[in-house]
Amino acid sequence: MKEATGELNTTVVVMLAIGVLMAFFYYTLWPLIRENFEANSQCSKAICEPCKNGNCDFVVCHPKGDTSKTFQCVYKG
Repeated sequence: MKEATGELNTTVVVMLAIGVLMAFFYYTLWPLIRENFEANSQCSKAICEPCKNGNCDFVVCHPKGDTSKTFQCVYKG
């Protein structure tokens, strides 16, 4: 009986650890991954202004067909 109780306790601890890791991934890491993906896909479809001084990290871009909404994208040369 002692062995079965020990295995049950270990199983409960492992299940709780997996649950905590899943919650951390879902509520902390997944939103960051999704935001990064959406920003990259938005920038790949955008029309960007050219770099003016040759040393740009970011450029101002806008979606195709909508010049009123602007955002910044990483300058890719």
